[in-house]
Amino acid sequence: MPTLGKLSEIKDLRTVWPHEALDFTPWLADEENLAMLSDTVGLEITLDETESNVGDFNVDIYATETGTDRKIIIENQLEDTDHDHLGKLITYASGKSADVVIWVVKRAREEHRSAIEWLNNHTDENIAFFLLEIKLYQIGNSDIAVKFEVIEKPNDWTKEIKRQTSSSATLQARYDYWVAFNEHAFNDEAFARAFNRRKASTDHWMTLSVGSSACHISLLQVRKDNTLTVEWYITDDKELYQKFYAHKAEIETEMGIALDWRELPDKKASRVIITHPAEFDNKDKWSEQFEWAMDVAMKMKKAFKKYL
Repeated sequence: MPTLGKLSEIKDLRTVWPHEALDFTPWLADEENLAMLSDTVGLEITLDETESNVGDFNVDIYATETGTDRKIIIENQLEDTDHDHLGKLITYASGKSADVVIWVVKRAREEHRSAIEWLNNHTDENIAFFLLEIKLYQIGNSDIAVKFEVIEKPNDWTKEIKRQTSSSATLQARYDYWVAFNEHAFNDEAFARAFNRRKASTDHWMTLSVGSSACHISLLQVRKDNTLTVEWYITDDKELYQKFYAHKAEIETEMGIALDWRELPDKKASRVIITHPAEFDNKDKWSEQFEWAMDVAMKMKKAFKKYL
């Protein structure tokens, strides 16, 4: 019989992160750790800045939902929740016009859990409040494991997709395709290491974070053309596009793929794309489509990130 260890919880978070601003915030802002938080709340979070100014105060982490312009603030507390931090949270959300508010704490007191629940029930449907506890575990002298536990989230977070898909065959088809893609792609170890899982939606696109708020990878179902598209999307930086374009030959050689480079003249965004025939209504063809998109996305991230 193998020897089994005993799982123990480390109650004092400050044995690992002595200081919130100097230790925990930089740790959470790291791409790998932010991806773990992203997976927990079901959002693709891209860091904009840490200790971001809000009047005379600073919010711990200011971020963006990848693929949208939804702004996210994250406030950290290595102690039990208190009124002071709740007040700061609302102040920061107002000052940053945040769409998503995430409060990461050691322990959520009942009155503050109720407050976050009340905010979710009485604010606009486009605003989301999350309350999470952070837990530390260890077996003997093993490496310490981190886990985020969701204490409060918007009540309609999971219901909204069901509501949308029930009203449209097209939306249902898009959603089913992305659900199947996630099941296929994130069972692949290499792909799961390269990208954080994105919640399936009824949109015709799915975004994948590349660790920068300036750009991301998008997968697009273009059903009217029966094509699946993978694109490197630069949100609002023509100089960055030109920097990539200056290395066009090196990028395409490394990927082994000819790309379609598009600097959109009437928009701030730029795109670098490649398309593939797709029979969206033939589920027997989905695996081949998924494998193609996964391969291109991984090659694209590796090739482009050298010039970020």
